[in-house]
Amino acid sequence: MRVNISPMKIDKGIIKEIFWDGSARIDCPPELIPAPGQYLLAHANASDSPIADPVFFNRPAPNGFFSAAPLPASWTLGTFLNLRGPLGHGFTIPVPARKVALIAFDDSPTRLHGLISLALKQNAEIVLLCDTQVNDLPEVVEVQPLKAMLEILPWADYAAMDVARENMNQLKEMLGKKNQVAAHPERQSQGEVQVLIRTQMPCGALAECGICAVMVGQQWKMACKDGPVFDLKELL
Repeated sequence: MRVNISPMKIDKGIIKEIFWDGSARIDCPPELIPAPGQYLLAHANASDSPIADPVFFNRPAPNGFFSAAPLPASWTLGTFLNLRGPLGHGFTIPVPARKVALIAFDDSPTRLHGLISLALKQNAEIVLLCDTQVNDLPEVVEVQPLKAMLEILPWADYAAMDVARENMNQLKEMLGKKNQVAAHPERQSQGEVQVLIRTQMPCGALAECGICAVMVGQQWKMACKDGPVFDLKELL
């Protein structure tokens, strides 16, 4: 089950801090703060580009939230942003889940970080799988390399993945090495597996431009409104 789409708002925000990894602390009205896996569309006031950029949640902050990296390099300290959102379906950790796997398939786990506090509130064990350096994690979070994915998935009651759309075939190939997911996805994990598919989403579900199209089952769906978080079994 995925989280319901929150009522969309339009308002302004401001960049209050920028960090070395390209993330930022953004002040904005509380109703604009996206849930983990959801996104905002943000356009800098002074930008000449007509395209808004998706901004994902990393963790809470006073008067706003810390964004996931990366953000446009042109955004600087004090940049005012026109914001629209929250948009899309986010992650939902099932209430009974006590073993949670967070899997950053091809990038940093910055878009998965917001799930850590939610899992800890459920007294869940957490394993983070990634091949990038991670900092500022609670000590209770176990970190393993991505190559451990096929061993960790059967352990997990719930798993959240982050993958670029162009790497979906690589993910499917890796999961299929043990010939489990393709025919019997329920054998690969004890519980639900959700996948955040990263792709361009310029219209933010307004124009159905098709740029973010993802094959789900036997039909095309739009990541900007039907996702960007999908159930793994729908993608196989």
